[in-house]
Amino acid sequence: SAKDMKHRLGFLLQKSDSCDYSSSQGKKEKISSSQRPSQEEVRKWADSLENLIHHDRGLAAFRAFLKSEYSEENLEFWVSCEEYKKTKSPAKLSPKARKIYDEFISVQATKEVNLDSCTREKTSHNMLEPTLSCFDEAQRKIFTLMEKDSYRRFLKSPYYLDLVSPPGAGCGPENCKRNHTHSLDCNSNIISQCA
Repeated sequence: SAKDMKHRLGFLLQKSDSCDYSSSQGKKEKISSSQRPSQEEVRKWADSLENLIHHDRGLAAFRAFLKSEYSEENLEFWVSCEEYKKTKSPAKLSPKARKIYDEFISVQATKEVNLDSCTREKTSHNMLEPTLSCFDEAQRKIFTLMEKDSYRRFLKSPYYLDLVSPPGAGCGPENCKRNHTHSLDCNSNIISQCA
């Protein structure tokens, strides 16, 4: 069906993007291996969604997973709310709140999040006089939704499992190259012996 085809194309595009990303990440990791999260840190991500999204690399991995499922709007909303709470200037509260509301909560929102009508109504009412806490209830609901749904799927996905397995367990580019070269050397030895 057309929907399946669209999903497959999206997956392939995502896969090629992630390949480009991983090859550029590989270069970065060679420069500074300390950028790769430790096994202990990655294991902590499985303890709670909070541990995951409060770690830069965990947040990036979770975001990539959600993009692969075309459901990153919940995380984007949560992150926008976190940034909004750091607003220092009272004059900036209203325009920032309006931007978040229009993007994620309004009926015509481009990235509408899944909120019950009561929470949506309360948040709409909060928009009359925005405060730093005007999105708190909506943000809590979306966090709970992610925790019960997409977070659990993330922990079973390659996005998490590849990071939690010890480095070198898989066949990374370096391992493959080494093994390939080694097999070529073995083959050339065998060929020269047979000649």
